[in-house]
Amino acid sequence: MCARGVKVQFFFGNHKLDTDRRELHRGSTPVAVEPQVFDLLKYLVENRDRVVSKDDLIASVWVGRNVSDSTLSSRINAARRAIGDNGDEQKLIRTIPRRGVRFVADVSIAPVQSETAPVSAQRTSSMRSDRPSVAVLPFVNVSGEPNQDYFADGISEDIITALSKVRWFFVIARNSSFIYKGQPVNTKKIGAELGVDYLIEGSVRKSGDRVRITAQLNDTAIGNQLWSERYDRQLAGVFDVQDEITEAVVAAIEPQIYAAENFRARRKPPENLDAWGLVMRALSHYWSVTREDNLQAQALLEQAIAIDANYAQALAVLAVSHTFGAHMGWEDVPTAVSIAKRTGLAAVQADSEDPWAHLGLATAHVYMRRFEDSLAEFELALRLNPNFALAQGYYGLGLSYVGRWQEGADAARHALHLSPRDPFSAIYNGVAAYAEFVGRNYDEATRLAREAIRQRPDFVSAYRLLAAAAAMTGDDDLAKAMIQEVRRVQPDISLAWMAQQMPVNEAQRAHYVEALRRAGLS
Repeated sequence: MCARGVKVQFFFGNHKLDTDRRELHRGSTPVAVEPQVFDLLKYLVENRDRVVSKDDLIASVWVGRNVSDSTLSSRINAARRAIGDNGDEQKLIRTIPRRGVRFVADVSIAPVQSETAPVSAQRTSSMRSDRPSVAVLPFVNVSGEPNQDYFADGISEDIITALSKVRWFFVIARNSSFIYKGQPVNTKKIGAELGVDYLIEGSVRKSGDRVRITAQLNDTAIGNQLWSERYDRQLAGVFDVQDEITEAVVAAIEPQIYAAENFRARRKPPENLDAWGLVMRALSHYWSVTREDNLQAQALLEQAIAIDANYAQALAVLAVSHTFGAHMGWEDVPTAVSIAKRTGLAAVQADSEDPWAHLGLATAHVYMRRFEDSLAEFELALRLNPNFALAQGYYGLGLSYVGRWQEGADAARHALHLSPRDPFSAIYNGVAAYAEFVGRNYDEATRLAREAIRQRPDFVSAYRLLAAAAAMTGDDDLAKAMIQEVRRVQPDISLAWMAQQMPVNEAQRAHYVEALRRAGLS
């Protein structure tokens, strides 16, 4: 038997189970396996010298959480299918009645030959923070109504926002933790992938005018549960529950700091729950980062504002969505900026403690070329929420626009650190690329722009940057190819449009426009 935790490759039949890469191959063909099924299969293979009981599997694979017999059976059957076995033949995984299951195939073992640490391990090491780090998984909708997913997502979003305001925490941004939606929870694995010490998960059941919310806090290093609670409330009290959960989590992780500071989330909840629901739906569209989704988000936000005219977050997200549309070339810039200015100001007036409000106003100031005002608003948003990845990314762009490109690149990279698996990471890479371009570091700008395009093939700003950087390094073929891609994504693009719409000083604008002219933009 191999020592538990040692990275090895197991060979049985024509299969290879690589515990280092967490991959299963049939011959040379990779086999798609869910993470939890992989863990179950790995545990059975490692313990093939004995019968593994149901309690053993629950303790090791599910880390002691309650699991139904049907769930356990479905995962065992999935493991059988992955390795070409089935419940009738049981050639590899055999059920021992009233005792458990056992892996019965002949197995050979080889150590993993690797001179470098796995990418995931490298990423985790670099991501670790000196502050207690937390990720909130999307709460599970157990209402039996799929159209109530937005409600469960909204609960999670608000808890992330509240925790993010605790300055001594490092909180993973919503977009990275939400990639695990609908997946089985493997506390240790997710903790390693996100580089966090603690994981929060839960469920929401909404029925009529009542809601039941369960939440639990897990230590990712050892996989055990530190705290759990169930809340039964009238819907009108849902925002109080979010604050209660936040307080409980803070108290469990940092009790001394909590006792000294008596943290309480300071925010103004909307007066109408329907308006809140519309904003939660709008955010799910906004985070999808497409033109169509951006338009749908704006329509939902307008509905929310019609219900509650002083709902700061609705006003603020509307401002941000319009300036983002302008940046992407999806909207007429003067019209978008006019809306963003109006709604951004209204958001700050409605709730000066909402970081989204200051972000909305900051992005409007950028396009109004009021750069010092924009930086002040970005910095205020980040003081209110130090873990606000989107504000960090935009702050990097604002810094670059005023020539502080090193700080701009650092801010964009910090946004990537806050949210390592984010749909907006292409945007943050694009911001870092622009900062390096301003600093005349064209090779690094090229690398970052390529990464942004790899993540989002429709990201027109990254194509523009890559064309400009390639032109300045003399790579004419790449520059011309990227200009073709720019025209594909933004057919009406021109040097005149760029010169008119770029919210930067004259020297920076001339530098960028000249690079695009060299690339072949007319």
